[in-house]
Amino acid sequence: MKITFLGATKIVTGSNFLVEAAGKKFIVDCGMYQGKAQLEEQNFRDFDYNPAELDFMLLTHAHIDHSGRIPKLYNEGFKGPIYAHKATCDLCSIMLPDSGHIQEMEAEWKNKKRIRKGEEPRPPLYTAEDAINCMEIFVPVKYDEIIQIDENIYVRFNDAGHMLGSSIIEIWAKEDGKQTKAVFSGDIGNNDIPLLSEPTMIDSCDYLVMESTYGSRLHMRNDQKAELFLDIVSETIDNGGTVVIPSFAVGRTQEILYEINKIKENRHDEEFIRKYETLMKVPVYVDSPLAISATQIFRENTDLFDEEVQEEMNRGNNPLEFPGLKFTQTADESKALNESTEPSIIISASGMCDVGRIKHHLKHNIWNPKSTILFVGYQAPGTLGYEIVNGAKKVTIFGEEFAVNARIEYIEGYSGHADQEWLMNFIYSFYSKPKHIFLVHGEEDSQDVLKNKILEQTGIGVSIPEYGETYQLDDELRITNKIKLGKSDLLRREVINRLEKLHEEFNDMQIMVKEDVESNELRDEDIFRINEKIKDLEKQILYVIEG
Repeated sequence: MKITFLGATKIVTGSNFLVEAAGKKFIVDCGMYQGKAQLEEQNFRDFDYNPAELDFMLLTHAHIDHSGRIPKLYNEGFKGPIYAHKATCDLCSIMLPDSGHIQEMEAEWKNKKRIRKGEEPRPPLYTAEDAINCMEIFVPVKYDEIIQIDENIYVRFNDAGHMLGSSIIEIWAKEDGKQTKAVFSGDIGNNDIPLLSEPTMIDSCDYLVMESTYGSRLHMRNDQKAELFLDIVSETIDNGGTVVIPSFAVGRTQEILYEINKIKENRHDEEFIRKYETLMKVPVYVDSPLAISATQIFRENTDLFDEEVQEEMNRGNNPLEFPGLKFTQTADESKALNESTEPSIIISASGMCDVGRIKHHLKHNIWNPKSTILFVGYQAPGTLGYEIVNGAKKVTIFGEEFAVNARIEYIEGYSGHADQEWLMNFIYSFYSKPKHIFLVHGEEDSQDVLKNKILEQTGIGVSIPEYGETYQLDDELRITNKIKLGKSDLLRREVINRLEKLHEEFNDMQIMVKEDVESNELRDEDIFRINEKIKDLEKQILYVIEG
């Protein structure tokens, strides 16, 4: 068995892995790159394999960073079956056309710019119709059933607890009389997700390809995040403001709705009741047609919910419904939310603030000190959400600069990803430990921390693959090939990485210098020297921009 890592290598996006085993060639996931324009440009590159030569595909879940290039794959010749859990198929049927619509809208907007510059227009990555067409090759499967691909390859999908239909995939391949088992974790769920079951623990494997998004961090536990959520919302409403929650349309939105509905059961003291009543008095808008469709799919797949949630629903208590909940379907309804002066809660996609209606809500609220922007999910470097969470004083939205005066909060405990503790627990749960672990879908610093933790605690070998590396999985694990990116591609990646590191260093510098200058302990000549150095730095930045 060989695995070539062609996405989500030292970044949290673009999952794509080529597997060659038992005479077959197939891929696990085909995700879109998301983030800054330079990173998204990678989506237009040719695949590093011939799509028409692939025998089949395994899809871990419907999130666009795992499924988003499937229509492109289909258009370029892949017509083999895509095996995915039934709920994943259901969600892809709405998420991929939505992605195609976004591609069309962005292409139209960008082509106007290209034409003004005298450049040739470029077609969208794919269209909504392309996405609808590719659904014909999806094959829905159930959890816990062993599926025979052919006489030498078997697979099994297990509940990953990350989103509806998300899967940890086991693959058995028999070659030359010897069987090798690989496990692809997909995205492993946070054990604290209110609606979903906990991730399945796998008993054995030879090789594990595992996500590492929160490899260096621990999440806030459930009771803490519920309290914090209520405090932030009630304080904002008391202040006459609006709470804007950038949320992934699928998964996180439904979890937040459930949390709002459940929160009253945790406490009964007078102040808590006052805050809860404050919350219940204001309208909660779910402003995303995709989230509305996804919520309906959640209702149709209640067998995947946590047992406690299923019991509630059997008693007639739907956790996705409560007084004050309103869905906005049309663009006019969405615009009307920003014309209202009444306090409210607006849940809107996208979760990283890159596309969609959320940008309009940020435009109308991020400058307002009465309002709160409440983040409840991972923010990838290079996204608008990342800038805001990491302390940007000004941001650009639709080409216009806005001061960040709103209250900015981030409740990490709502993440759909396992934290370091539960990633380690996933490894510990193996009855027969993996021979080797490959860390993917994580930022480099996070992966380094997790790698050291795994080595110290388990002694299992760990690799952090580079893009394009092919690993031969046998008794002597080795790299047999590496796709060489062009010099320009390598330089682009290096520039992007340096910019992201500089962004973090600038934030640190701002905090440290501000503390020093405001402490009244520095002499005038010290402040003068700092000021001169900052002037020099400003000049260097201008040289880069002008160049």
